[in-house]
Amino acid sequence: MDNLGYESMGENTPQEGESLTIEQAIANLQHEELGRRYYAAWWLGRFRVNQPAAVDALILALKDESDRTEEGGYPLRRNAARALGKLGDKRAVSALIDCLDCSDVYVREAATQALEQLGDERCISALMKLLEGGVAAAQRVPGKPYLVQPYDAILEALGALKATVAIPLVEPFIEHSIPKVQYAALRAMYQLTGDNSYGERLIEALKGNDLTLRRTALMDLGAIGYLPAAKAIAQTLAENSLKLISLKGVLEHQLTRTPDFNLSESAIEVMELMDSLL
Repeated sequence: MDNLGYESMGENTPQEGESLTIEQAIANLQHEELGRRYYAAWWLGRFRVNQPAAVDALILALKDESDRTEEGGYPLRRNAARALGKLGDKRAVSALIDCLDCSDVYVREAATQALEQLGDERCISALMKLLEGGVAAAQRVPGKPYLVQPYDAILEALGALKATVAIPLVEPFIEHSIPKVQYAALRAMYQLTGDNSYGERLIEALKGNDLTLRRTALMDLGAIGYLPAAKAIAQTLAENSLKLISLKGVLEHQLTRTPDFNLSESAIEVMELMDSLL
């Protein structure tokens, strides 16, 4: 989403880096101190604690009503959704789909990204529903820095899920007024169609004047593994660390497409570009 990122922990957490055991973290999801609940959800995701008890506790936290912001947001639900996306347990899919109806846009964003990570097609129709009204409905919430839906996350998820049924809904968003939404739609359309024209438009985005948007395009090109972008990625005016992440995505896509992960000439060229950035 435009200017929409995960909120920092701020004052809603104990001292960052607090040492916990798995048992303590799971128990803390029900702690009387809201900050400890929030931190526990983050901790379980950060350390990939995919034990059944942890997953069950996090699913329960998706319905939490205690941790509320002044504007009505649900910080614990957000962290629980993010954690569940990292744990890989598809028992969370139904509960995460339910979160797509939450009044908190950040919860909807976190749930969308978690569903993308879990890769379960059961969420496709629910994600498509969030695109109802198309570009005309995709406007900013009055007085807020975000749109009525987390459109970039939704588009990216549909692309990653190979939801070709959503193409008629996704394609119009390549003309959205917000570049990050455009890029998400281009990314998804390439994944859904394999049409290089969408990848080429992302390459053009690397030439833009806005560093933040160049960074976004780098990540999108890496996510789709668009090989023709490799040289342009290496030459982009952005941090080498981000260019390396993007090229790593391109390389990984090449390796998965070759038998026995043999190094093709293209893969070697990408590796050479990465070496030049080190």
